[in-house]
Amino acid sequence: MARVPTLLIVSLLSAGAAFAQTAPTTVTSIRVVMNRVHDYLLTAAPLRPVDATTGAAVSLNNMPQNVALGPTTLHIDGYEWGVTYAGMYQSTDFITGDLRFRNYARTNLNGLARMAAHMRANYPDATADNFPPRVAGTYSLRPVLFPKIPDEAGAQCSAMIKASRDPGTTNLRPLIDTYANWMSTQQYRLSDGTLARNTPMPNTVWVDDLYMGVPCFAQMALLTGDQRYFDDAIKQVLQYYSRMFVPEKGLYMHGWVQEMSPHPAFHWGRGNGWAFMATAELLTVLPKDHPQRTQLLNIYRAHAAGLRRVQAPSGLWHQLLDRPDSYEETSSSAMFVFALTRGINKGWISRPTWAPIVLRGWNGVTTKVNSTGQVEGTCVATGLGWDDTHYLNRPTNVNAAHGYGPIFLAGSEIYRLLQQHPEVVTTNATIQLEPVFED
Repeated sequence: MARVPTLLIVSLLSAGAAFAQTAPTTVTSIRVVMNRVHDYLLTAAPLRPVDATTGAAVSLNNMPQNVALGPTTLHIDGYEWGVTYAGMYQSTDFITGDLRFRNYARTNLNGLARMAAHMRANYPDATADNFPPRVAGTYSLRPVLFPKIPDEAGAQCSAMIKASRDPGTTNLRPLIDTYANWMSTQQYRLSDGTLARNTPMPNTVWVDDLYMGVPCFAQMALLTGDQRYFDDAIKQVLQYYSRMFVPEKGLYMHGWVQEMSPHPAFHWGRGNGWAFMATAELLTVLPKDHPQRTQLLNIYRAHAAGLRRVQAPSGLWHQLLDRPDSYEETSSSAMFVFALTRGINKGWISRPTWAPIVLRGWNGVTTKVNSTGQVEGTCVATGLGWDDTHYLNRPTNVNAAHGYGPIFLAGSEIYRLLQQHPEVVTTNATIQLEPVFED
């Protein structure tokens, strides 16, 4: 019998719209982008210990009694950098033999752990309210030792658990336990256990907090074997979904307030990114036979379908996802590329259907990495808003740290996709699966 080729081609061009790049995406081109961002971060976001009373640089091997973090372009202990550290470790795991990513994360996390242990030993009676003062221009280690909000605990918790599997890391367990305890027992919740905040109004649910809670709980379940962490993670996804997912659009609203009715719904890009990544992180580690796994997969697929409908021709997604008149935003786009490609690589969604979506998305994201390795087009930190102008007027900035970690998460997943499936090819007009001949 003659060999018959099968070929899938999906056009990337629409009238008046140009493809995001002219060269095919390859594992080499992915490494070039990720290396450029890594090299920028070496100077923009290093570990910089200083004397908290003078601001003078110090060595980890000769710390004064009171130490702090010195000023850097990008701050290295926030939730954004929790995502970055997780992305750096994943990049090392997926890009075989390249240790530069792991070494960056290891250096910073080891340093933070040593500084935190030093402060705990020197100030055993310190609390969040009487933490030692520091000179202006430096950053206190108070959030590392005594978190007060989910932003200071959740993403860092999951990243440090992943990093703790690296035998080259310092003992991160004291910090992990601090973060996990905060998220599990101290963070405010609604009466049904949903993670919530009392800002900007009482009993407010932020979709961002799915990522602050769910990956932390999921990783703690792996670390400790305590299935109650899985129960909490699943509960958060289901209860956020029931309150905040808009089925007709397949998208999450950014915020929900218990006492507000009717409730405005604004489908902020990065908020949806946090939710989608959280669901993907949970599905990655949840046992295959868990009775609620199918329910979570259905939520993941419904969200994926909603995101597919609002992807721009450039491959990027908009600041307000259902508003094509809003600007195209980089951090959320990279988050979607990561979580969708994770779904392809894990078999949750079909490769022939979704490979064109994620490759076009990655191509769009790479146009936002400039020649120095800065990530452009990332929306600055954004609280809840109750009118669309709140989101439409938020500026972008290369110093918005939210854009860096998702680059590594997305790039490494795309890298794995191309390694495992070399038949996936991009050209400047199409994404296609090369002919596979069958007898």
